Parts: sequence; C-alpha cells; structure tokens
Amino acid sequence: MYTGKHAHLRPLQPAFIMASTGEIVTYRELDARSNRLAHLFRNRGLKRLDHYSIFMENNNRYLEACGAGERSGLYYTCVNSYLTASELAYILTNSQSRILITSKAKLDIAREALKECPKVELCIVVDGAGETWPESERIVGLQQATSGLPNTPVADECVGTAMLYSSGTTGRPKGILRPLPEQPPVQNLPIFDFLLKLWHYREGMVYLSPAPLYHSAPQAAVNLTIRSGGTVVIMESFDPERYLELVEKWGITHTQLVPTMFSRMLKLPPQLRKRHDLSFARNRDPRCSPLPRRGQGRDDQMVGADHS
Repeated sequence: MYTGKHAHLRPLQPAFIMASTGEIVTYRELDARSNRLAHLFRNRGLKRLDHYSIFMENNNRYLEACGAGERSGLYYTCVNSYLTASELAYILTNSQSRILITSKAKLDIAREALKECPKVELCIVVDGAGETWPESERIVGLQQATSGLPNTPVADECVGTAMLYSSGTTGRPKGILRPLPEQPPVQNLPIFDFLLKLWHYREGMVYLSPAPLYHSAPQAAVNLTIRSGGTVVIMESFDPERYLELVEKWGITHTQLVPTMFSRMLKLPPQLRKRHDLSFARNRDPRCSPLPRRGQGRDDQMVGADHS
C-alpha cells in the first residue's frame, strides 16, 4: 500500500473508499497517515526486517497499517481476524512481532493474547479515543501514539512486505518469509512486477475488494491498485447483492472473487442479478465469461470468471 509518487501526482484522488459508509481517503491522506505510523515504528526502535502484526476487521485504517511497514523496511503479518486469543498469541510469538495493531472490535481478544506475549512492546488501537487503557500500559490509541509525528517519509525509507501465514491444516500455521532486498519502496518487488502484468493493473483503475484483507490475494490486489494509482473500494464484509450494486455505483474495472462468492450471486433472483450495469468490469481471460450484463448471458457463465 505504498502511495509513492501518486501522493504528489494525484493527491486528491481517492486512494480507497469504504463501501458501507462511502468514506473517502485520498492519496494525500493515506500518505500522511502511513508516514506518521512509520515514524512511530522508528521511534519505538523498529528497524529494517523487524516484525509487527495487524489483527482487525476490514476498516478505514487497515491500509495505512500495512503501508507504514512497506515504507519502513518491515515485515508485517496480517492475522486472521477470527482467531482466538491463544491462536493470535502463537502467531505474535512465532513472528517475533514487536507491535500489534488492532481495533476496538478485536481489543478483548488482543488483550488476552498479550498476556502470553511479553515481547510485544506496544498494542495500537486504530479507532481508540487516544487514552491509555488502564489494563495495560502497552495499549494506546492510534491518534495518541502518532500525534505530532511528521507526515513526511522517514529518513531511511526502504521497502517492506507482508509475511503471511499458512492455514495450519497440517499442524501449526507457518509464516512464509520471503527475501526482502534492501531497496527503496518505490521499486517493486519482483513478485509485484509479475502480478502487475498478469492482472493488467493500470492508473485510473477501480478495484472492488470483497474479501478479508488478511488474505494473501486481497493483500496483493489492493497493494498493486494503490501502487498503480488506482482506487480501491473496500467491502467490510461480502454481500452478493451489495457487491453488484457497488460494481455499478463506482464503475468497478477490476475485482477478485472466490467460487463461494459466485455461488451466492448465482442464488440471487434473476431480476436482482440483472438489475445492475456491470459493463465497466472487463474480463482479462478470453476463456472465461464475464458476469452477465443486464439482459445478457447465461447463469452458468458467472462461474470461474476472473474480472479485471
């Protein structure tokens, strides 16, 4: 979620929009927020290749929580927001995270996990009121923690990346630690250069993100949209009819769906599925058929489509 040159080229363009509220955060705002958080990391002694974790639902502070690490050379782990306290504690310890970023909605679980994680030095609550919680001196509000910090890049800005975990179906989840070259954040990692070409990302694109941001695919897609100078529309949770409304409302050009989401849309009454203009979304793979537009296509053409 590195804003880079786009914070200067398109400062007032929406970097992302929250689907439920319509809240818009511009490139200028996202750049300033992620810079302030990056300065906080440095002030807390985090240096290149150190770790922190993010444990919260899709919300309006998620992208800056990731973006701050991407511009300060850190690994960040986006934790499944449905984990229990003990499961969260395992990942915090295993990843050697020094900071945890969470939300009010997840604070009770985070607080329990922190009891097992003495090496986590600070827990930041993104929608906290700015006070310190009496239960733990380690828990502070984001506004309080970043107040007065610069909104310009840290002096030693360098690229960071996500370190995500496997699902743990054959034992404990395992962190996937990719090599992180020492280079400026404006320079893409090789995997991102590959995905940019594969997914046909470009300036001006509008990406609809319907999935939890702790998953690897939404992580990469949202990241590349911001790096490309596009706009992301973030759904807090997936609803099939709402998804179709958003495609039409925001002129969505790119999106990413899993089969279950297609299945839920197919179960909608035909009049609901055909009510919205989906012509903005173009299919990148000629072997797949796009979502049927109003009055066009067969129901089974939805399945397997990947739109971009």
